[in-house]
Amino acid sequence: MTTLKIHNLETAPEGSQNLLEQSLKSNGMIPGLHGVLAESPEILEAYQTIHKLFTNTSFNNDELTVVWQTINVEHECHYCVPAHTAIANMMKVDSAISDALRNKTELPTEKLQALRNFTLKIVRNRGHVNQEDLNTFYATGYGEKQVLEIILGLSQKVISNYTNHIANTPVDAPFQKFAWEPKTV
Repeated sequence: MTTLKIHNLETAPEGSQNLLEQSLKSNGMIPGLHGVLAESPEILEAYQTIHKLFTNTSFNNDELTVVWQTINVEHECHYCVPAHTAIANMMKVDSAISDALRNKTELPTEKLQALRNFTLKIVRNRGHVNQEDLNTFYATGYGEKQVLEIILGLSQKVISNYTNHIANTPVDAPFQKFAWEPKTV
């Protein structure tokens, strides 16, 4: 049961209508998440802006997917895990990476695994990491810039994951084939 309204172009507040039109142009549809966020033009604009900024970071498509899906899985987001599985497919990310992220199994490279591990440290410890954590992350080829970029990605995912939890946003039809439920480990 949805607990927050999902807007379309006709029902959205005036300040969100152009933003939803951008979503429609970019995605070929208005994702349910965007429809929920449309209630507040400010949060929809923030989400879209952060998304654009994060996709323009130094991370490649595999790394973007690792950060997004690590957070989605950790936050147990029923909507974002399938959505980002579909997005990863569109971005030509190897399905072995998506499967490992969805199933909480080892990633195919040490560097991607280090990215997942460090992202989890940030999420689980609410940003409290120590020098040893940083050094381990840096030893795999990442640097301070990537630490900050993970925080940018986390900002985007907090908006979407938390909104989807509260709204119980239905998974959009194109993402349903990638349905996901949290696994107890």
